[in-house]
Amino acid sequence: MGSAVAQARVMLVLTMLFWGGNAVAGKLAVGEVSPFLLSWFRWTIAALVLGAFAWPHLRRDWRTIRARLPYFVAMGALGFTVFNGLLYYALISTTAINATIIQAAMPMFIFALNFVIYRTTATPWQILGYTLTLAGVAVAAGRGDLLGLAGLDFNLGDVLMIVATVIYAAYSVALRQKPQVHWLGFVAMLVGIGSLASLPFVALEALTGTFIWPRTSLAWTVIVYAAVFPSIVAQAFFIRGIEVLGSNAGGLYLNLMPIMGALLSIALLGERFHLFHAAALVLVLGGIALAQRRRAPAHS
Repeated sequence: MGSAVAQARVMLVLTMLFWGGNAVAGKLAVGEVSPFLLSWFRWTIAALVLGAFAWPHLRRDWRTIRARLPYFVAMGALGFTVFNGLLYYALISTTAINATIIQAAMPMFIFALNFVIYRTTATPWQILGYTLTLAGVAVAAGRGDLLGLAGLDFNLGDVLMIVATVIYAAYSVALRQKPQVHWLGFVAMLVGIGSLASLPFVALEALTGTFIWPRTSLAWTVIVYAAVFPSIVAQAFFIRGIEVLGSNAGGLYLNLMPIMGALLSIALLGERFHLFHAAALVLVLGGIALAQRRRAPAHS
């Protein structure tokens, strides 16, 4: 059990590195490939690769999968297609640093959903911690201008990131309802559904004139990276990590994402790290740290 926990922790750290890189890749993709087409490419490539390895497990577990098909459809469509489509659209009008900082609020949303759905109890420390986390998201979304935030002067990209973060938090909580099937078959089903669910959005891009076909080496590099590391490796690692550590404990590793994302954004995109970014990170990470003090028993 000890080795399994250690492996799960390493997997979740690498997951945050790859997902932090996904925000950078999404920023590089702006103007190179349209958001939902990028999403379709990454899930289709991932489905083809994983499907080849997962086929024996899919055949063996098909009866269980078929009985829970609505669950698989919801998880693949929301957790994969909608979340990543919103992320890529958000990056058109916000920075990769801001996107990853806002995603750091995910543990707060995971805890809130666990409380609403499973009645996980809250302590005063947790309430204070998650309040600070929410304040950090507000600082990041308002770019340090809380008066502008109060006046509803939102950046559309930041709003889309908040919505995407809530959606993925719901996906993370729902992983505890994962049917007893092999993890490889589970991921293959989700990426396959993610690919199919992307098609209507790609059609909408074509109808609205926002469709961009990848024509450059940069575009294809982004597609390959997004398909292999955030889509195949990170998704598998995250599912296994949550399975071993639980959604509340495993969700805490999401706090590494803004740090990874910020470092990669500065190194690869040349984005500037502002004072409000530092304040938001302190509030978000400090809030999560406070929330872990005297934790109430959680069934995760």
